Amino acid sequence: MRSDGPNEGVELNEGVELSTAESWTLLRAAVVGRLAVMVDDRPDIFPVNHLVDHGSVVFRTAAGSKLAGSAGHWVAFEVDGYDLLTASAWSVVVKGEAQQVNRLYDVLEAIELPLFPWHSAPKPHFIRIEPDSITGRRFEVPGGARSTLPTAETPTR
Repeated sequence: MRSDGPNEGVELNEGVELSTAESWTLLRAAVVGRLAVMVDDRPDIFPVNHLVDHGSVVFRTAAGSKLAGSAGHWVAFEVDGYDLLTASAWSVVVKGEAQQVNRLYDVLEAIELPLFPWHSAPKPHFIRIEPDSITGRRFEVPGGARSTLPTAETPTR
C-alpha cells in the first residue's frame, strides 16, 4: 500500500493500553483533571481538582454551567501527564454518569474528604462521577525530555 502522507517512512507510536488498575493509580495521583460536559447542546471543558473515592471521581463546584452540565448527565473526565524518567506521556479517561451528592449521609461523608477549592469562591456542591468505563494509554515521546536529576537507581557522587 502506498502512502504519500506526512508520516511516510515513520514508525507510528500508538502506545500501549493501560490496565484498569494502572489507570486508577494515575487518576488518584493526578492533581487536576478536565471535566467534559454538554451545556446548551454545546461541548464545554472545565479544569477541576478532584479525588478518587469509593471507585468514583468526586469534585466540588458552585452553581453554574459546570453543575448544570454535569449533575444527572453523562460526562467524561480526563487526566494526563508526562513521566520525565521514561520520556513517556499518559492519558486516562473516565466516562460515566455524574450525580450531585444530595443524601445527608453522603454529603457528610463528602465534606470529610480532603477536597478543597483552589480559590476562595465557595463551591458548596459535590459531584460524584460513577464510572461506566475507564481507559488509559501510555506512549513514548520520541525526543522527549528526560529528568537530569538523580533517582534512587542513579548513583550520585
